[in-house]
Amino acid sequence: MMSLAGKTALITGAGRGIGKGCALALARRGAAVLLNDKPGSPDLARTAAEIKALGVEAAALEADVFSREGCESLLRRALAHHGGLDILISNPAYSVRGAFLDYDPGLFERVLQGTLVAGFHISQLAARQMVARGAGGKLLFISSVHGSIPMRNAIAYNAAKAGLNHMAMSIARELIEHKINVNVIEPGWIDTPGEHETFGAAVLAEQGAQLPWKRLGSAADIGSAAAFLCSAEADYITGTILRVDGGYMHKDA
Repeated sequence: MMSLAGKTALITGAGRGIGKGCALALARRGAAVLLNDKPGSPDLARTAAEIKALGVEAAALEADVFSREGCESLLRRALAHHGGLDILISNPAYSVRGAFLDYDPGLFERVLQGTLVAGFHISQLAARQMVARGAGGKLLFISSVHGSIPMRNAIAYNAAKAGLNHMAMSIARELIEHKINVNVIEPGWIDTPGEHETFGAAVLAEQGAQLPWKRLGSAADIGSAAAFLCSAEADYITGTILRVDGGYMHKDA
């Protein structure tokens, strides 16, 4: 197993789902993890306790990363726990589906704010302290196959994830000289609590069976990919979008 011993990682949206899967994967490889979720999250403390039970350092940091002020507060508290960050996994997201012709303009802006703009704020702040330390680092953005596929009734989320992909590639170009690796994971359809709330267990089971891999992805699948891209084994990889989708892009229509 790839070792991340001695590394400190901040993971946003880490209370449950993909963020939790990434946090667990990094912790199992020895990284100290700083877990963020929205204020009042019912999941954050439980995830922190689960990681501490592995014998790994973990801290739960509530903050609203949809705002610049929330991101600044989060970074201050993260750096108070550790002198610097080696890894950021940027995983904020907000999605409400709806048809383009009827979609509420304010909701469109909210989805972009929570999915794209939030990623800019937290990554810029984390990257600034990585550059100041002069020891390189890893920035990893969690995107979606929505960034590559114009899915129906997902106009805002599609746009936000496509923008996130391009933003990450732009950041990668600018941070090359600082030896900061910047990469993206595009999950396919992943079995998470949020998907269960949106679609229900029956729909997820039906859709999973239709995928080439004959199942939905798991948060652990994304976590394993994240651990690789955050490890020394991936030091020569930057500006890359890694699709982790069980063949979603190749499924029959």
